Amino acid sequence: MSGRGSRRGRSRATGHPVDEHVDERWLVSYADMITVLMCLFIVLFAMSTVDQQKFQDLRESLATGFGAEASETADSASGVLVPPEVASGESDTLTPAGNITDWERAKLEVNELTALREQIRNGLVQQGLERTVGFAIDERGLTIRLVGSETFFQSNSTTLSDVARRVLASIGQILAGSSNELSIEGHADTRQSAFPFATNWELSSGRATEVLRHLVESSGVAGERIGAVGYGSARPIAAGAAPTDLASNRRVDIVVLSDEPEAVRALIAEVIEAGS
Repeated sequence: MSGRGSRRGRSRATGHPVDEHVDERWLVSYADMITVLMCLFIVLFAMSTVDQQKFQDLRESLATGFGAEASETADSASGVLVPPEVASGESDTLTPAGNITDWERAKLEVNELTALREQIRNGLVQQGLERTVGFAIDERGLTIRLVGSETFFQSNSTTLSDVARRVLASIGQILAGSSNELSIEGHADTRQSAFPFATNWELSSGRATEVLRHLVESSGVAGERIGAVGYGSARPIAAGAAPTDLASNRRVDIVVLSDEPEAVRALIAEVIEAGS
């Protein structure tokens, strides 16, 4: 009699009866599960073991790739992470866009400001007013200097002269099409102001405000990108006390502010010097 869970059969090779235990097939699945669990724990153990040297190499490669530090070599199976001149620190700093250097951006900014200056100058030349205005390009942007207050204002007054209105009309139509912010800055010489202005602060501020109003109200410059400030006699451009020096310090500056980052604007003076 056969036991439970087994049956008797005959071997094909010998013809003798053999026992077949069908209820023990679960052992195969159990052995497979044990094998899978063993592999799982081996993988987990391997993941928990960190190769410090490989981790350090990975950290340095990532730092080089993001420009945080220079490295003589960059280990990469697919190629160089960054150009060699950047990794060695020999090139200019890359801009956030990663396309051009700060130096190249500064050159582009100088070219744009120069083109704007020439456009304004040509408009004034056509009306014979070029001698009333001076220009300067520096890290702030383009300064359009209304030279000598007597040309633009009567003595101790904030009322624009006819010449001033013509000059501002020519300049304003060009600045209205620009996207840069504008700073209108009034200046005075060191002489004491007279009634109705208590100090040179009020006089210089009033003149700057009049220029601003004309650019906004008559030339269409957007009010949200323009502002006025008065510096009194605190920022002279001529140190002497001669009449010509005093006249140079009595001025209103229209500053077309550069919208480049500070790192780019700091290179503008060097770019101008290199190109001169």
